Amino acid sequence: MFPQDVIQRLGTMFESLPALEKQILLYVGVAAALGVTVAVAILARYWLRRSLRPKVPPHVYVGIEKVVVYGIILVGVVAALSPFGIQLTGLLMVGGFASLVIGFAAQTVFANFFSGLLLYVERPFKIGDPIKVLDYVGRVEDISMVSTKIRTWDGVLVRIPNEKLMNSDISNYSKSVARRIDIPIGISYKSDIEKAREALRRMLEEHPLVLVYPPPKVYVVDYSDSAIVLKLRCWVPTSMWFETYMELVAKVKATLDEAGVEIPFPQLDLHVKEPVAIDLLSKERQEALNDVGT
Repeated sequence: MFPQDVIQRLGTMFESLPALEKQILLYVGVAAALGVTVAVAILARYWLRRSLRPKVPPHVYVGIEKVVVYGIILVGVVAALSPFGIQLTGLLMVGGFASLVIGFAAQTVFANFFSGLLLYVERPFKIGDPIKVLDYVGRVEDISMVSTKIRTWDGVLVRIPNEKLMNSDISNYSKSVARRIDIPIGISYKSDIEKAREALRRMLEEHPLVLVYPPPKVYVVDYSDSAIVLKLRCWVPTSMWFETYMELVAKVKATLDEAGVEIPFPQLDLHVKEPVAIDLLSKERQEALNDVGT
């Protein structure tokens, strides 16, 4: 016969079987929910890599994939652990208090992140485009989720937060097929204006990169103190704008010299109202004074 205490323990164990069964089913359900969460996250990542990754830049896709996959896992884990008393509302309350602490520090980061997403959607420029933003003019070297790097024409690498880019005017010179060149040039008041205009217009028309339409123009813009100011205006391919600009500026003087048109320099005419006596010494007298002084 079994001892009395053994019989009592076996009876207690059999009485607790329903509760044990419920506990086992609870753990199985939690494990199944976690497995479903992982499966959904993997499927979401697979779908993103098939449909979205070929269409967006790598630096943009990495951020989107992490947000989606980690978001699914976080929600799934919280839902799976809810039978143990872990509620999403409780986590949100804790997160709310935490956000008050780190909110100000993370505000700029999130603002730059979402500004980077908006820049991708709008696409005002791409890597390699020459742009002007804020006080910087240069070529775009890198676009990340929080900032954009521009290499200015003098070789300086500038990092601009994406939030500032979204709130600034952006000029993208590569968006236009042609770009205009304006060159001011002064001629003397003694020069023939029409002769100078014709020589400069012919110079523009003979240049192989100056477009026929819109036609090049040369016209008077100002009568300054020392010169009549003309302006040369023409359109050239955007990709060759700087090279053409330098060539035209260098050829202006030679063209005006050939046409006999003077490019003046600043000068001042002095008019004396009353006669002034000036004693001019002759060369011989000056030499005699120098000999006496020595």
